[in-house]
Amino acid sequence: MNIGLFTDTYFPQVSGVATSIKILKHELEKQGHRVYIFTTTDPHIERDVYERNIFRFPSVPFVSFTDRRIAFRGLFHAYQIAKELDLDIIHTQTEFSMGWIGKFVARNLKIPCLHTYHTMYEDYLHYVANGKILKPVHVKQMTLAFCAHLDGVVAPSDRVIDTLTGYGVKTPIRVIPTGIVLDQYAQPSALNVRETYNISPDAPLILSLSRLAFEKNIKEVIDGMPKVIDELPNAKMLIVGDGPARETLEQQVKNLKLDDHVIFTGEINNDKVAAFYQAADLFVSASESESQGLTYIESLAAGTKIVVKHSPYTDDLLAGDTLGSTFASFDEMVADMVHFLKDPVIKDQETLKKTLHDSSSDAFGEQVVAFYQDCQLAYEQVHEDSAGISN
Repeated sequence: MNIGLFTDTYFPQVSGVATSIKILKHELEKQGHRVYIFTTTDPHIERDVYERNIFRFPSVPFVSFTDRRIAFRGLFHAYQIAKELDLDIIHTQTEFSMGWIGKFVARNLKIPCLHTYHTMYEDYLHYVANGKILKPVHVKQMTLAFCAHLDGVVAPSDRVIDTLTGYGVKTPIRVIPTGIVLDQYAQPSALNVRETYNISPDAPLILSLSRLAFEKNIKEVIDGMPKVIDELPNAKMLIVGDGPARETLEQQVKNLKLDDHVIFTGEINNDKVAAFYQAADLFVSASESESQGLTYIESLAAGTKIVVKHSPYTDDLLAGDTLGSTFASFDEMVADMVHFLKDPVIKDQETLKKTLHDSSSDAFGEQVVAFYQDCQLAYEQVHEDSAGISN
């Protein structure tokens, strides 16, 4: 198949969506399909730089998310490119500019259009005028408008499908968790993270790795550090990433006098991420905004236990306590952090192996292609029936 992925976010931008698309592209190409990325321009890439099978359209920063972009033209240009490429199917990855362009192109080429709903927008309303303008009802209306006339929707988790069906989306939806390339996290890394950041080999090390956004709730994990240090005086925390909450979080660390225990690394290259997971004794996240949580799987793939916020997805992921735990309260989080820092080794390798197999990039690619094929059959049937009626 010739497949067009339409997205507002792609590398070198760092995000879970960009990672998901890169993994999907890799898996589709591994199966012999040809994949083309239709995305926005990026200030870090010069306009005359050639990127194989990637087409970039003029864009500007997106409202309060200034590190994200939206295209402001390219509708007919995208159609012309897609027609020349003889695309068989379009898979949109955004509900904004490139998503609408993808829908337009699919309709005019008379090919199926699927969509992945990556982002739980109700968790982000505070970014626009502190939540005073956009309300949950606006998210519902936007979602219903975009999902209308699609041939299929991919939901990365049960939380997403529950949200979409709650909104009233009628398009066929299939839960397909984004997988990860397991070998990338299991292989030893040449980068010695502890040495780089002057962390003792025997210091209990907590890792936080994400965009430093307020909805990631890193504040709560930092708030728990004094209690962790009471139990484990040499405990350290690495906060990996960058974003709008960084300055606030750094001030919080100073106010709590945690400068000797909490280290901010800034943004790191994607190819170095595995080394940070491997260096840590425990990965911790208090985020409630994850549609799936790729970092949780990445940590487990590196052999590092996780302590994460309670949700239907995380409760299912951590059915026992061999790989880590979920928490519903601040006190539970602190207790779990201390417990697993004292017992960081994953002993139940069978449970780990099964969990990772279900979350592998191979399984992800196979399920997406199966959905493509089902949607193609349904699309052809609908149009055959329509042609029969018109005749």
